[in-house]
Amino acid sequence: MPQMTPRERVLAAVNHEEPDRVPVVIGANNTTGIKMGAYRRLKKHLGYTAADRWIYDWPELGTACIDEEILCRLHSDVRGVIDRFPEEVYRRNSTRPDHAPFIDDWGSGQIEVESGVWMPGVHPLSKAKAIEDIERYTHWPDMDDPYRVAHVRKNAKTVFEKGEFAVMATPWLLFPLERAFAMQGMDVFLMNLSLDQDFAVALLNKISELCKKLMKHFLKALGEYVNIVCIGDDLGTQTSLLLSPAMYRKLIKPIHADYISFIKQHTDAKLFFHTDGDVFDLIDDFIEIGVDILNPLQTSAGRMTDLAGLKKRYGEDIVFCGAVDTQKILPRGTPEEVSREVRRVIRILGPGGGYMVDAVHTIMDEVPPENILAMIDAVVQFGNYPLVD
Repeated sequence: MPQMTPRERVLAAVNHEEPDRVPVVIGANNTTGIKMGAYRRLKKHLGYTAADRWIYDWPELGTACIDEEILCRLHSDVRGVIDRFPEEVYRRNSTRPDHAPFIDDWGSGQIEVESGVWMPGVHPLSKAKAIEDIERYTHWPDMDDPYRVAHVRKNAKTVFEKGEFAVMATPWLLFPLERAFAMQGMDVFLMNLSLDQDFAVALLNKISELCKKLMKHFLKALGEYVNIVCIGDDLGTQTSLLLSPAMYRKLIKPIHADYISFIKQHTDAKLFFHTDGDVFDLIDDFIEIGVDILNPLQTSAGRMTDLAGLKKRYGEDIVFCGAVDTQKILPRGTPEEVSREVRRVIRILGPGGGYMVDAVHTIMDEVPPENILAMIDAVVQFGNYPLVD
């Protein structure tokens, strides 16, 4: 088969056609990124000396902004375009005391749980109990701030017009359920979903309207210079869902459906949906509401381990992206074990197209550089079509 450009490769795969090889998705956003500790070791391993840069200029998030030279070595077929915080958020956080919480544009934030390790810990609506508490909250973000997307069109156009890579665009945390967790804390909001559904839905609707407002600006800035738009909401655990399928369909699915419909009214790009854990029971729902690409296929979680079953049942209706294990294989396997696992996954998910290789979520600090390169090199070695055993 003639060699394709990375963009042609991605577009073939997402249209359920076999490209020249299975595409690689890495470095486009936080979900497909590499944590800074792993990235530093990778740079050292490759003899690359460029300065560290963080995605979103946000060190507390801990995810590297991967340099172009490294993206090329990793054979990534996509380039990311993201939004950014309002300028005021950067200014305020750059002058805050050392080790003080990082507070974002919603008033939620991260606390330092150990030196250099930051986790969600500031939940400004944790005590909110009534719809009036939502209405009285004074720190809802300004989604009309032009600084958020002022760079987007230029960045997307630059990549798109070169004609080489697919453009994967992601606005940060415009995901209604995860944002509700950030505002209240996961345990509090899940309790409200069970015991006070009117309040929970009101909060989700408030967040969703703000998400759509920024998404509209984001998509307008992207214009025609985009191939894939990424959203998501983490719905699964290691063994099951965070909430029952019935609760999802009653309370969350209508919000997701409305959000995805809104996006598709404003762009022809494919819709990439990220959700961790065992979400097997909801895949039919995702297809129904317009998800084109499902990520990350957490192969260590429940029924998501059955890749052959997933491919057989859903392979013609949804594209899979991910499936390279980040819990055991990438951090603790040998390069040979990583290579074998990538080959196994490609042999199952790759036939007929409809699959793109990615790690299951961000490549964490524990992953050695040899294993990152083993993952990529296995795609180059074993991912060429026609696939052979």
